[in-house]
Amino acid sequence: MAFRGLSRPNATSGMGVADHTKDTFLELKRKKAHRYVIFSIDEKKREVVVDKTGGPAESYDDFTASLPENDCRYAVYDFDFVTPENCQKSKIFFIAWSPSSSRIRAKMLYATSKDRIRRELDGIHYEIQATDPTEMDLEVLRDRAH
Repeated sequence: MAFRGLSRPNATSGMGVADHTKDTFLELKRKKAHRYVIFSIDEKKREVVVDKTGGPAESYDDFTASLPENDCRYAVYDFDFVTPENCQKSKIFFIAWSPSSSRIRAKMLYATSKDRIRRELDGIHYEIQATDPTEMDLEVLRDRAH
């Protein structure tokens, strides 16, 4: 017998989001303490956790070099730019990194858990789904931000 309103974790939708994950995102968003945050899924704990953070002075190249070549990750990147009107702006990008060389199980796990983490991280302006580095090139961010 199933009860309405109760959800049981399963392989496709049961990932939680660790409090530390949300707190680290807020440090990026409000305090500019990080340029980027990379998240991974801890399958044993069944939650999204912080994998790595990048300091405010780190570059986009530092960020992309921090993503694994053969495994999936979620990431947020705080993109600073100057508008044509010469105003300094900042937009937060959510990137779902799913390289084609990663395991099928990992791709499915990250794909089915993505909406949950996106809902938890309030304040994201744009989302990018990338399977190779060219799909998240710095020019892609510039085009989206303007």
